Amino acid sequence: MALETELATYRRELPNLLDKAGKFVLIHGNDVVSTWETYQDAIQEGYRLFQLKPFLVKQIQQVESIHYITRSVLPVCQS
Repeated sequence: MALETELATYRRELPNLLDKAGKFVLIHGNDVVSTWETYQDAIQEGYRLFQLKPFLVKQIQQVESIHYITRSVLPVCQS
């Protein structure tokens, strides 16, 4: 699974990151690299440091928002 290590790092380090809630964390592998005020700044730094290697930029949140997305898998018949 893509970014599995980075997501595990985020979950492990979340208690230490909560004082920066609302900011964006840059994670590469098992390392929290830095936090940023904006997503754009964090992603730019990730590309500068890691180029095309996997890294994660995620907003630090105490409570995760869950988005349910569904789609019809059956064709819709209209008469």
